[in-house]
Amino acid sequence: MFLVRTPSGMLQEEVSSIRQCYQRGCLRCTKRKAGPDRCEYLSRENDVTGRRVRRTAVIGTVDQYATRGLAQAAVNGLRMQINEDRLRQPGRDMLVADLVDHCVQTELSAEIGWHSHTTRIVYRQFLAKWIRPHWGKVSIFSVRTIAAECWLRGLQRADGSSLEAIAQPSVRRS
Repeated sequence: MFLVRTPSGMLQEEVSSIRQCYQRGCLRCTKRKAGPDRCEYLSRENDVTGRRVRRTAVIGTVDQYATRGLAQAAVNGLRMQINEDRLRQPGRDMLVADLVDHCVQTELSAEIGWHSHTTRIVYRQFLAKWIRPHWGKVSIFSVRTIAAECWLRGLQRADGSSLEAIAQPSVRRS
């Protein structure tokens, strides 16, 4: 806890965790001696002694992310992971697209052995083809179960048949 002066001039105690803010980080392109330039995401965190430490995460090469917007979109999942223990910034809702980015970077990465290679490919295709286009710009707090169920019932295959049968849980018949 520490003391903060209010607009009226009085001193007031404030809990330090409230002062933590949403970290947007910094995206930069760095030159390399050999190979293409790379995009890096810079952020800061407190170490065990409480000192601020700068962290750098390599996002990819400039060839992979030709525009700044593409690199920013790739960073969303990482940004969400960095800010998971902080209070959300007032006025900025977390979007389903942010969750999709987080899922792709953490749950579906090649380093994580939870899912088979084929499962990761299929999940990425589902997220890219159906979930991100329809739900990407929706706040996670605005998603309702009934709306998601209606949307699932309306999905169709390329031949026009319903996907409802594969979206329902399978029942074991004995």
